[in-house]
Amino acid sequence: MQDNLETSAHFATAIYSISKPEYVPAALEVFNENVKKQQDLKEINALYPVYMTGNLYMDPRLYDFSTYVASTAWNILKSQGYKVEDKVTYFHSMWGQEHYKTSNMEEHIHNDGVQIVGFYFLDCPENSSHIIFADPRIGKNQLGMVEADPTKISMASTHISFKPEVGKLYLTNAWLAHAFSRHNNDKPFKFIHMNLSVQQAPAQQQATVI
Repeated sequence: MQDNLETSAHFATAIYSISKPEYVPAALEVFNENVKKQQDLKEINALYPVYMTGNLYMDPRLYDFSTYVASTAWNILKSQGYKVEDKVTYFHSMWGQEHYKTSNMEEHIHNDGVQIVGFYFLDCPENSSHIIFADPRIGKNQLGMVEADPTKISMASTHISFKPEVGKLYLTNAWLAHAFSRHNNDKPFKFIHMNLSVQQAPAQQQATVI
């Protein structure tokens, strides 16, 4: 007789995504203007050929997009079981990245009170960088065995990657390390990176926050 083990999976890591192409035109307009400012100021780095803009979240043309992202981040934290009824989400930072051929982003996390990180893709030529998320469990990373098949996603996987699509928004908890593989097209790869934090809501907003 074969035993059937009762399996209970806990401490899951959630990565959220949704296609929101309606925000691309305004976001791309703001993005291109701000990248041009960086191009006028400095030469591109030969080792990491990328231009990064300053903060974009105060641009009024991004109001609808920013509102959507901030409210979605709040809803994510609530759905995960956090007490956020008396809190509001706000942008710690939002900046554009224009990556050229061979550029990449090393694996890292964001601190300084950041709770949610996000990525919004604006231009994804063929063979663009893939977004990569790493298993955050230190104990598993220390003791993990060799995967039987690294091309398949399983409980043994250490990383997962996604092919970017124009208009696709990704959000996840800030403690999840992320990276981008090397870009392999002469046309640049463009996306907006976001960090969102949480703070106490003004008393008059606590009863109506969504």
